[in-house]
Amino acid sequence: MLNLVENHSLTHSMPRTAAFFDLDKTVIAKSSTLTFSKSFYQGGLINRRAVLRTAYAQFVFLAGGADHDQMERMRAYLSALCRGWNVRQVKEIVAETLHDLIDPIIYDEAASLIEEHHTAGRDVVIVSTSGAEVVEPIGELLGADRVVATRMVVGEDGCFTGEVEYYAYGPTKAEAVKELARSEGYDLARCYAYSDSATDLPMLSAVGHPHAVNPDRTLRREALAREWPILDFHKPVRLKQRLPNLSAPSRPALVVAAAVGAAAATAGLVWYASRRRAPAASR
Repeated sequence: MLNLVENHSLTHSMPRTAAFFDLDKTVIAKSSTLTFSKSFYQGGLINRRAVLRTAYAQFVFLAGGADHDQMERMRAYLSALCRGWNVRQVKEIVAETLHDLIDPIIYDEAASLIEEHHTAGRDVVIVSTSGAEVVEPIGELLGADRVVATRMVVGEDGCFTGEVEYYAYGPTKAEAVKELARSEGYDLARCYAYSDSATDLPMLSAVGHPHAVNPDRTLRREALAREWPILDFHKPVRLKQRLPNLSAPSRPALVVAAAVGAAAATAGLVWYASRRRAPAASR
């Protein structure tokens, strides 16, 4: 494990630093949103057919075998699926099932890194394509300081319209990281970033210490060419067993790009911005 602990007397006068973590397959072993499909079914939000389809999407996500067109179709399907979902109900379902579903699939190695970065005085920021109903509670579970995620439009009736307002993916993740650096005073040259996907190359390239975690083939090739560290996370562990205090963080997560639209998470596998005009990130 990396030795990230620094002398606080030396870092006190230096610019602030942060560690930016992708979520799915980097901090947790599965797709955060698709993991809740059974709970959404039990809550009456989706039918059995949708459960089976999201189960297939989870398989494709883990196997990494889908091309961009396949995942674009799945993204469109899932975005349409959440149209009409009551936001409050989604949040309640996630809160009720969070520990049962997410706690067991958090990588031990990622939890250790988060702990080490905090010990070194760095903020921890989760940067995910998933929505706030999923990402914010997971961020709090992990003790993250901030969260950046996708935002979908919510109508006056408190339900999702199915339209994407802000998409935290690819270049927009890097833009969010740079905006945070400006607002929080982070020195990006001294910051860290972790991801499993080549779609996060812009975010990884924005910091001085990028790391490829369980990388896909494209990211592995790029990491080797650029001499970036490659980390292998393979040991999920329950946080309550490993770090009892981590499940009740003293610092609540701050949602930077508040996200809704849990069903849009699978879109993280496609380059959405290259297929339609990227929405402006209004934060």
